[in-house]
Amino acid sequence: MTATSKLFTRLAYITAALTVGLIVFGAIVRVTDSGLGCGNDWPFCNGTIFPPLDNITAWIEWLHRLFALLIGVLGLVMLYLATRRYRAENRLVLNMTILAAVLYLVQSILGAFTVKLDLPPTVVTLHLTTAMLLLGGLLAAGVFAAHHSRPQYEPDQTTGLIYMTALLSLVIIITGALVRGSGATLACIDWPLCNGQFWPSGQGQLAIIHMIHRVAVLSLGVSLVLLIWFVRRDRQDSTVRQLALVALVAYLLQAVVGALYVWNTAAPLWGALHVGLASITWATLVILSIFEWLNTQSERKNQMANETI
Repeated sequence: MTATSKLFTRLAYITAALTVGLIVFGAIVRVTDSGLGCGNDWPFCNGTIFPPLDNITAWIEWLHRLFALLIGVLGLVMLYLATRRYRAENRLVLNMTILAAVLYLVQSILGAFTVKLDLPPTVVTLHLTTAMLLLGGLLAAGVFAAHHSRPQYEPDQTTGLIYMTALLSLVIIITGALVRGSGATLACIDWPLCNGQFWPSGQGQLAIIHMIHRVAVLSLGVSLVLLIWFVRRDRQDSTVRQLALVALVAYLLQAVVGALYVWNTAAPLWGALHVGLASITWATLVILSIFEWLNTQSERKNQMANETI
């Protein structure tokens, strides 16, 4: 691996880690009701570059924007390095870096719309979803750049389960954002039941939204348990096994923190931690999916080469 490749890989992982931090910071913005701390003004804050020293909510929102700007700068450096190093070789790295740059731009536009339109739930949800896809793109660029020859095998049931589980983890993030954005966080004040019922029929739309999120969370848990079983049965690669285990542990912590969030009447600390663990679960499953795709793609290429011969 060349010095440029090493620098790019490290930068991709650092930027991905900072993106997780940005996602958690965004959760802090939401749970502290600081989303309009700078009013409807963007990119300025209530008409000024720096918010007043005594306005805490404005500073929280302003620092969130500054954090996002830092990631944008690092993304530009990544794009420069990818163009220089991978334009003629390993185009997957360059393509993922370009995709991440586009997603960052879309996320920034959605962030501006979120402020301008007084935090509509749909735009808030799209904003978080795009942030998660950006995290996935950065991780993909880093893994593609650092990937070495690994065990090769044909796609099977475990392959499909890995992809489905990663998709489910994104679904629970989206439904969780809808819960928060629609004001359904405390529509169910107990856990795992909803106000004493398994299904909140007759309790209104917000309770239904809340329980849909919980059902999605339960589905992810079942999928992860199955994934652990399938991976241990069908995969000898220790890295793949470890990634599946890390995803399950992050999920269990996320579920516990989600319960604590409800039991503690939506305390901001638990809310931010809940989103952070969700992003770690998603990131781990993205990396696992990329490894699986690379391993199965390598086997397909070998088969095609043999058929040609």
